[in-house]
Amino acid sequence: MLALGLDIGGANLKAATSAGDVQSEPFEIWRAPHELANRLRDLIARFPPVDVLAVTMTAELADCFATKSEGVAAIITAVQKVAENSAVAVWQTTGVFAAPEAARHLPQTVAASNWHALATWAGRFAPRGPALILDIGSTTTDIIPMADGLPVTRGLTDLDRLLNHELVYTGTRRTPLCAIAETVSLRGMPCRVAAELFATILDVYLILGWIPESPDDRLTADGRPATMACAHDRLARMVCCDRTEITLPEARSIARAFAEAQRISVATAIDAVVGREPGPLETVMVAGAGEWLARKILAESPLTQGAQLLQLAQLTSPGLAEAACAYAVAVLATERAPNLASKTL
Repeated sequence: MLALGLDIGGANLKAATSAGDVQSEPFEIWRAPHELANRLRDLIARFPPVDVLAVTMTAELADCFATKSEGVAAIITAVQKVAENSAVAVWQTTGVFAAPEAARHLPQTVAASNWHALATWAGRFAPRGPALILDIGSTTTDIIPMADGLPVTRGLTDLDRLLNHELVYTGTRRTPLCAIAETVSLRGMPCRVAAELFATILDVYLILGWIPESPDDRLTADGRPATMACAHDRLARMVCCDRTEITLPEARSIARAFAEAQRISVATAIDAVVGREPGPLETVMVAGAGEWLARKILAESPLTQGAQLLQLAQLTSPGLAEAACAYAVAVLATERAPNLASKTL
């Protein structure tokens, strides 16, 4: 059986087959929710026919939907429109798939369940002892404690995971800088930053040279290219200036302040999650578009330094590591094939 996993996010669509083919693309659903079915149809067409479309989602939180229930229903409807001869199975945080009609009535277990699919699949790489999965994406960071190959989070919903430090709403691309720090040091004095979407964390990593420039990429705060020069402009505006007032070295100093603030935010959450369990970690797994950042943060964390580090990019491929939740839900669908015909899958 061949399954195609769909991880339908608020800003990205990710798809991967159980055989390892993968595609990812940006799609800001709040701008055009009516286009979801067409975008999914185009994405699915890049793959061979499959027996099952295995679905997980986070896009239900987008503010184009009045409630999560509305979002879940809209996403499931869009998938059904393009499924053709493929069965549709929706992952839940209960650890089982639901049929589409049942999933519509289970928004609390269907919504934001992609992290759970990832952990359920990735647990096979750490089948014994305490482990941690650190998945840093473009928007959010999932900190998932594991025990003997199974997720043992205190929270299952986004809210409960936020309350328990298992979800940090920060990533490597889309996070507004004003959400990371209120002040930076500039010219020897603390300077408050503009509470405005002038720049995102993407600009920090561009100007520091931690990620390559991408002149064709215009999914930035001002719609201009993802280049170092434009990042300089965007960072200058965070202190109500332009490039003629803030030098490149000063912009880099500002960027380092935001990078450190983000590191501290994620590291503090990791310490809270790891520190609540007795005994040392045995394994830490990193995944997502920000796998490189995860390694940086873990290298400086005393609570994780003694653990074996597993990189999903090496265990699978860089593309699958970035779309790990889609790949995970596809593989899980093939492994649970005998149940796919039942009402609860």
